[in-house]
Amino acid sequence: MTSPQAPDRTAPPKSVSNGAMPDGMAAPMPDFEALSRNAGQFVEAMGRNIARALGPEGQGGAPGSEMNEAARVLGQVAETWLADPKRSAEAQARLSQAFLSLWGSTYLRLQGQPADPVVLPEPRDARFAHAEWSTNPYFDFIKQAYLLAARWAESLVDEAEGLDAHTRHKAQFYLRQLTSMLSPSNFLPTNPELIRHTLQENGANLVRGLKMYEEDLQAGGGHLRVRQTDPSGFEVGRNMAVTPGEVVFRNDLIELIQYAPATETVLRRPFLMVPPWINKFYILDLNPQKSFLKWMVDQGLTVFCISWVNPDSRHADKDFESYMREGIEAAIDAIGVATGETEVTAAGYCVGGTLLAVTLAMQAATGNRRIKSATLLTTQVDFTHAGDLKVFADEEQIRQVEARMAEQGYLEGARMANAFNMLRPNDLIWPYIVNNYIKGKSPSAFDLLYWNSDATRMPAANHSFYLRNCYLDNTLAQGRMVLGNVRLDLKKVQVPIFNLATREDHIAPALSVFEGSKVFGGKVDFVLAGSGHIAGVINPPSKPKYGYWTGGPVKGTLEDWISAAVETKGSWWPYWFQWIEAQAPERVPARKPGGDALQSLGPAPGTYVRMRA
Repeated sequence: MTSPQAPDRTAPPKSVSNGAMPDGMAAPMPDFEALSRNAGQFVEAMGRNIARALGPEGQGGAPGSEMNEAARVLGQVAETWLADPKRSAEAQARLSQAFLSLWGSTYLRLQGQPADPVVLPEPRDARFAHAEWSTNPYFDFIKQAYLLAARWAESLVDEAEGLDAHTRHKAQFYLRQLTSMLSPSNFLPTNPELIRHTLQENGANLVRGLKMYEEDLQAGGGHLRVRQTDPSGFEVGRNMAVTPGEVVFRNDLIELIQYAPATETVLRRPFLMVPPWINKFYILDLNPQKSFLKWMVDQGLTVFCISWVNPDSRHADKDFESYMREGIEAAIDAIGVATGETEVTAAGYCVGGTLLAVTLAMQAATGNRRIKSATLLTTQVDFTHAGDLKVFADEEQIRQVEARMAEQGYLEGARMANAFNMLRPNDLIWPYIVNNYIKGKSPSAFDLLYWNSDATRMPAANHSFYLRNCYLDNTLAQGRMVLGNVRLDLKKVQVPIFNLATREDHIAPALSVFEGSKVFGGKVDFVLAGSGHIAGVINPPSKPKYGYWTGGPVKGTLEDWISAAVETKGSWWPYWFQWIEAQAPERVPARKPGGDALQSLGPAPGTYVRMRA
């Protein structure tokens, strides 16, 4: 982090303009009658929404809300500084000195003289990409003042004395939410691009934006559900999740899809995909060009995929053991009936991989070892370095979540979606608020964001077990997790494991996946892909965007492993299939879905995936 008292020299100085601001705010003369009319509608609608926000259905500050938790934690940081007046004065002096430097720089620019910026945005910060944030001294001052204040506040959290690690982590997280919210790029009067846009449209953009705001507020049942994409162009089963197949098994928790073969022969050992239940499985089958499931079928795998139910109050008591037995174990039973095979290879994505690892440990403990090799995709089994989601997983907050779930038997899908969006607020929250509600533009159609908005609920028993045993107590990595009166020990898992991490993952950080590789008893092939939790996994060979790294045994630090690793351009998928094929290369004639033993319960993608939260 750049210290606020010194200039940031990480990038070359931007071009400057003189005090006359020839590029300043020149814009076509607005239609003042239309501007006044639209401004009136804006004020009227804003009044309605403020009244709604202050009413019972819009209250966001109830005990246990993120707002109250943020205030409490940041208050603790403030108390540590106020308790030491000398350090507090020194910190204040640093900020004052930084602002004096900024005033001096701005004064020179207003006199028509060049001046280096005191502070610059991070290279990947797109909020200040518009030229006038740099060419116009007024907006450049606003930008730099914001950056100085934000980084100074970050330094206060980093340097606060007497905070435990978890409290500091929470403070850093909530401060990031606060500074993201207060960015001048989010507000009409302080954003040059928004001012120009509003003048050009005579304020009509504000009226359209408020209409969308009211629609999104209604769609969220009184809580704002920010739209991230235009949903009208997508339909599951029509242009998403269209790989041919049949539902061959169904119970209260899963539909099991078997995909139709695309090759004359297939690997004898069938393949089971275990997606996360926190999202729907079709991230693996967005469209034929991106579909990991279709690509696997095209390589000659007999592919089965679990589609989890979108649970409601009837599933309140379905716990982690239920998801293992009625999910993975039931799927393996059905695969045996459909194919006549007693062994499978399996892959799990995200929390689906965590459940798969739990199943491997159970099979190792009981001797029922039907999974002969396993692939873990951006999966955590050791939650020591689990990243920002650990902010939500202390005893007090988990009790509050459990109390909320007890009222209806599940956690609403929107709650989990909001938590994921908060991991990257400058990418997943504020750009859409600005685009939708101030620019008045509908978001573009984007299949990934359509999937992201297709939220799922979590059963109370399952989610409570997951939060406590993984994020809070880390029992799986420590060999202390107990399911069905069986203590699970990953050191007893001897099957070959392919463990994929991605470099920029905010949900399952690469360090967490790397360290988790060390807790298994057998051979682990750790692979690091480029990009993040989704794009790093869905990286088809036909249009690869990112490469991957391989580096032999998992030992030492992640940094040392990466420095010694070999980078390969292109998709990791072919490398992975070679690994799969090497485990059991025998081929047999292609199998039709269900074989002769299981009747089709309907075409893929089934019915469970169509249940909306």
